[in-house]
Amino acid sequence: VPEAPNCGFSDLACKVLHAYGVEFGSRNVLADPAIREGVKKFSNWPTIPQLYVEGEFIGGADIMRSMHETGDLEKLLEPIRTAQAKGK
Repeated sequence: VPEAPNCGFSDLACKVLHAYGVEFGSRNVLADPAIREGVKKFSNWPTIPQLYVEGEFIGGADIMRSMHETGDLEKLLEPIRTAQAKGK
């Protein structure tokens, strides 16, 4: 969870999303093994955290980092940031 990430990968994901100024939801999947495994099955991705944008699975922390470094994550999140800013 953003207030107290339980691992370095979760910390990275939160920091990157905060840097873009987007509001996001989170779940502590470590608290419930069934949810943790269910999320992995749902996405067919073996690791957590996982990023979903408008319901579409984007990837894990490694993908987020790569997209952040190339500027692709900013492009993906810009419409969301703009919409969130208009809604405030």
